[in-house]
Amino acid sequence: MNNVPEVKLGIIAVSRGCFPIELSRKRRDKVAEECKKKKLSIANIGTIVESEKDLAKALEELKSKGCNALVVYLGNFGPETPETLLIQKFDGPVMVAGAAEDTGKDLINGRGDAYCGMLNLSYNLNLRHLRPYIPESPVGTPGEVAEMIADFIPVARVLLGIKKLKIFSFGPRPQDFLACNAPIKQLYDIGVEVMENSELDLYDIFLKAEKNPEVKETAKAIALELGKKNIYPDLVAKQAQFEVALKKFMRENLGASEFGVFANKCWPAFEEYFGFVPCYNNSRLAAQGIPVSCEVDIYGALSEYMASTATDYPVTLLDINNTVPHDMYKAAGKKVSGYAPKDLFMGFHCGNTASCLLDGWNLKYQLIMKRLLEPDAEPNITRGSMEGKLKSGPVTIFRLQGAIEGDLRSYIAEGESLDIDPKSFGSIGVLAVKEMDRFYRHILIGRRYPHHTALAFKHCGKTLFEAVKMLGVKEISHPLPAGTLYKGENPF
Repeated sequence: MNNVPEVKLGIIAVSRGCFPIELSRKRRDKVAEECKKKKLSIANIGTIVESEKDLAKALEELKSKGCNALVVYLGNFGPETPETLLIQKFDGPVMVAGAAEDTGKDLINGRGDAYCGMLNLSYNLNLRHLRPYIPESPVGTPGEVAEMIADFIPVARVLLGIKKLKIFSFGPRPQDFLACNAPIKQLYDIGVEVMENSELDLYDIFLKAEKNPEVKETAKAIALELGKKNIYPDLVAKQAQFEVALKKFMRENLGASEFGVFANKCWPAFEEYFGFVPCYNNSRLAAQGIPVSCEVDIYGALSEYMASTATDYPVTLLDINNTVPHDMYKAAGKKVSGYAPKDLFMGFHCGNTASCLLDGWNLKYQLIMKRLLEPDAEPNITRGSMEGKLKSGPVTIFRLQGAIEGDLRSYIAEGESLDIDPKSFGSIGVLAVKEMDRFYRHILIGRRYPHHTALAFKHCGKTLFEAVKMLGVKEISHPLPAGTLYKGENPF
């Protein structure tokens, strides 16, 4: 994918003046060695920060090596003010970790006290309102710290992406889709830019792309992907024209941003003017790391992008849509082992999911739009929907939402996409999340989330939780186990 940032890590050791600086140097080098063993690329910064006078040199060295993310490593107790200033002045996501003691045979000159130093650092971070990534167990051996760094890389990728992200929207949300509201201030609060455009703007850039030489190459790529499943060859030129128009618009309007996503109005007027549904185009762009949310769902597009950067893999946007009938649950047998009937639900959308995320996919017409726009005719302007069963395996549902009250809130739930035929249409699958029924009632309904969810095809809850927390979001919900009550849940 070409719309995702590359994390370029650096590691800087810090040292308190009354502790041996060599202790931090040797321990830092061991962490770098462990990272190399794990094939984690990290620049070992020579400058060790003991005092404020070391800051300029350290920051310059980080800049010269192109680092956009930083590990601050307490090889010993660490100087609380200089190390906090380093975190404050570095322009990128930062992780903090400390060194565990090496051996019981050297606890006089070889004792570093980083366990204690992390406490002082945490107080100073709070004074300056800083939120670096602090692992759950932040003091460890070189091998353990290297594992922490491996966990930090996708978190850093999410944050770097958000920092340089622009969301392009086209059109107002459809009537009666008030749930897809998008209070803009919260987006600016976390550094996301937004460019809102009209449906007329979308039609204009589409028409102007007709003679773009890129259309022919894109049409070849579409024909190659669809192969023998290309049952609507007359649509290919239009679909290619639309994809080229969107990508050209993004390139020309990123401005100071580096990455872009779309939140586009896709019905009901779209079909009458463009002559097809944009679902397949949305699926292709998602496969390239450029999610396109349906129904002008700006926070849906943001959530998709965060899930995509967390996994470095395509994602999709689905409705938390319908229950799984009892006869289907019963017929599934061992495939639903360990799950209660109400742990299951179907994730669905009209046909926006990339072919690499679907089994048995086909290009078809969009049934819901046909009911609305072509009820008594053969499908024409409602063609172009990517249909298939969601691939089975681990999944994560996720949303970051700007609430009516003016705050940001989020939910994260890990589960599975089950290998069960959904026996329906669209991009659809049977999803399983433990205690989903209660989570649905007390978080999704109780905290007023809209029907769209970003679906990642990996377990990435750990990464997303840390990234959202570092953005300053205070309410991050997840499914609670049986017996643990949600706030307001009836205990009787």
